[in-house]
This record gives sequence, structure tokens and C-alpha cells, in this order.
Amino acid sequence: MQVSGYRRYHQCRASCLQAFYYMRTIVLLLFSNIFMTIAWYGHLKHQNVPLWKAIAVSWGIAFFEYCLQVPANRIGYTSGFSAFQLKIIQEAITLVVFVAFALLYLHEPMHWKYLLSSICLMGAVYFAFMK
Repeated sequence: MQVSGYRRYHQCRASCLQAFYYMRTIVLLLFSNIFMTIAWYGHLKHQNVPLWKAIAVSWGIAFFEYCLQVPANRIGYTSGFSAFQLKIIQEAITLVVFVAFALLYLHEPMHWKYLLSSICLMGAVYFAFMK
């Protein structure tokens, strides 16, 4: 009886640890995408800034994106995500972050065609993780 309880404990511990690494990957990807969205699109609200300055600031912001993206991919890949799954997770997070950014920061209107496009992209996530 103790052996099976011991085995169950370690199986549960291993699956909890893997879930922790999965969530860590997703949280790192979320924050890296926030930085990248700001780097790529934040300058659109500041048209009066010279292009070379916008590029320099964007590169500076993108540095922090890489400081989060690279560890996220490494942790996710060694935890069991495939490279394809990591990319699809990243794209899904990018979409969510970008929609929030476009609506809240750029004050762009949401159209039904954008919503339908988003649903189609989320379908890609489903198919990527389908067993």
C-alpha cells in the first residue's frame, strides 16, 4: 500500500511540475508579447517622432522581449511543447495582446471581420494541440 501511495505522490508531483513549466512558458510568452507589441506598434501614436528615433526606441524595447521570449521557448521546448506548438501559442498570445493594445491604446474600432479572423486563428490552436 505504501509503494502505490509513494508512486502516486511522485506521479502527481511530476505532473504538477510539468504544469508549472507550461504555465511559466505561457506567462513569459505573454510578457514578451506585450513588449514586442509596444515595440512594433507603440510608435504609431507618435507620428511626430523622427523615424530613426522610433526605430532606436523599438529596438531598445525589443531587447526585453528577447530576454523573455528565448527563455520561454527553451523552457517550453524542454518541458514537452513542440516547436510548432510553441509558435502557435505565441501567435495566439500575440493576437490577444494586439487586440487589447489596438483597442485600448490606439483606440482602433473592432470590426466583425477581425473577430471572425481571430476565431479562425484560435481554431489553429485547437488543431495544434489535438491528440
